Formats: sequence, C-alpha cells, structure tokens
Amino acid sequence: MTSVTDHPTVAARAAELWAPVPGYLNAPTLGLPPRAVVTAMQEAMIQWQTGRACPVEYGELAERARQRYAELVGVPTDSVALGSQASVLAGTVATAVPDGAEVLCVTGDFTSVTFPFQVQERRGVRVRHLPLAELADAVTPQTHLVAFSLAQSSTGDLVDVAAVTEAAAAHGALTLCDTTQATGWMPVDASLFDLTICSAYKWLCQPRGTAYLTVRPEVADLITPNNAGWYAGASVWDSVYGPEMHLAPDARRFDVSLAWLCWVGAEAASEVFATLDPARVRDHDLELAAELRARLGLEPCDRPVITLDDPTGHLADVLERAGVRCASRAGRVRLAFHVWNTDADVDLVAEALA
Repeated sequence: MTSVTDHPTVAARAAELWAPVPGYLNAPTLGLPPRAVVTAMQEAMIQWQTGRACPVEYGELAERARQRYAELVGVPTDSVALGSQASVLAGTVATAVPDGAEVLCVTGDFTSVTFPFQVQERRGVRVRHLPLAELADAVTPQTHLVAFSLAQSSTGDLVDVAAVTEAAAAHGALTLCDTTQATGWMPVDASLFDLTICSAYKWLCQPRGTAYLTVRPEVADLITPNNAGWYAGASVWDSVYGPEMHLAPDARRFDVSLAWLCWVGAEAASEVFATLDPARVRDHDLELAAELRARLGLEPCDRPVITLDDPTGHLADVLERAGVRCASRAGRVRLAFHVWNTDADVDLVAEALA
C-alpha cells in the first residue's frame, strides 16, 4: 500500500488551506470550512454591519460559484441552477413527474432524495424502493424516473452508474442522481445523468444553505420552475416586480433567491477546490481509509467511508472520548476521511478501538 506521503501536494495543500481539527472524521455530516471561507464570511459580516453590503456583489460571487461548480462536475455553466437544499431541488423535479408514473428509489437512501417523490403519491405517482444492488434490474418501460444517491449517506456505498444509466436509457427513463456524498472527494461527471442535485455543505465544505441542480436542456423543458421568483428572471434586477414574467432561458430559471452570506462562503470554498485535483483527493482519502481498514482487520473497499456496527452506541462513545468526531447512522458508526485528515487520524481511531 502506498502512503499518503506519496501525494504531498494533497496533504501539504490541505494544511495550508484548512485549519485541520485532529480526529475530525465527519465530512459526510458537515465539512470543515477552508480558511478562505472563514475570512470571506467574517469580512462580509463586517461589510453588512457597516452598511457596505451590496446585493449585486453577492450575486457576482454566486455566479462565480456556479461556474466553478459546473467546471468541477463537467457540465456547461448554463445547465447549473442554484438553490438552498437538496430536497427543494428534488421537489421541483418531483412535481414534474406525471400523474400515475413510476419512480424508483433506493431503500434506505437519504430522505431528501425520496420524500419529495413519496409526497406525490397522493396524485397517483408510484414510488418503488429497491436495494441499491437491484436498482438497475428494476427499471422497466413503466419507469418514468430513477432517483438515487451516487454514494449512500449511511454507508458510503456507490451506485453502479453504468448499469443504472444504461438501464434507464434502454427503457426511456430519466435519471436523478444526488451527488452530495460524492462530489468533493471523488471526480464526478454530472453529464452522465439527466439531472443531479448536490448539497455543498458536506464534502465541498461550503456553508449550509448552498445546493446545486444540473439539468440537461431537453429535460429542463419538461420541468416547471415551481419555485420561480425574481432570481429566476432572465434579468434578475428587472424581475422584481410584475406582472410581466420573463424567466431565464437556461437552468437559471430554476434558481431560488439566494441566502447571500452563504454564497460568499460558497464562492471562497469553490475557489479552494478549484486548486485541488479531484483524482488526487480521492486517492488521498481512499488510502487513509484503506489504512484504517487494514488496521481494523476489515475487507478492502474503494470508498473513504468506514461503517462499524454499533447498535448500542458503545463504539461512538469510545471514539468520542478519544477525541474522534464521527457520526452514528442506521445503527453504525460512520467514519470518513477527507483532505484534512492524516495518518495521525488513522492512529487515533485504531488505538481507540484496540
């Protein structure tokens, strides 16, 4: 096994860009803000306090965040919409599902992916839940849309992208992929899916309240921008009063009015991630996780998330007392390695559980 020291640029850059917290293994819950995010948001608070805040400048920062996100996930900027939460964006997609249509979801997936479709059942939408491994085989000509997370929140398990997208294409079904638990630690190609959503406060280390939707142009025409407001206008500042409505011709028509200070931090975080190679971040994260798996006698697995059965919460208590910040999900302890983690974090966990 290679060591993370074989990739000094990741470890060294992370030490410069973040203020690492020893034992913090909880990126799937809440990413740590880079130093630049803290500085930008502190300065923005002072500007607000002193009456120098400018909504137009906030909008310019959000546009830079939109562009950086598009570059990160490999789609045109005009196919990216800005939102606040994954469930809000998924809800816009869900309202466009025809009455009586079938939607496939993953059993145990994060409910921001599933609930927006389940609440449509009152108008006849049929939601079927399948184990992750059975998702592709479950697609039929009756399936309108397959909604799933690229990486499962509770375990980090990855979907078989090729199998699901090929099955969907073969049967004329749409795909909605939530990349929240993947974008930031691994290369993600959003162009493989009809739609993607991503909450950026986890692995992308942006403030909570920043989320992204990507939509193919031909699919966008099938969806009503049910949250349209002034920020969805073709010209934002000319759209604040009606009754005339001229929505943006591209994915911006799905934008919601932004929580400005969140997007100050989003732009700063996006600039940080633009300096990192996603493939090297993936290698760094996977190598640390593999090292801990080996120390704990677990089977190898290509994901940075490790889950340990913990039905009583005992392991979580042991780890917390040792200074490890992690999460308890679905009767398991969830540990996750990201850019700021080092071999010292592996040692901390291994020694706590010895």
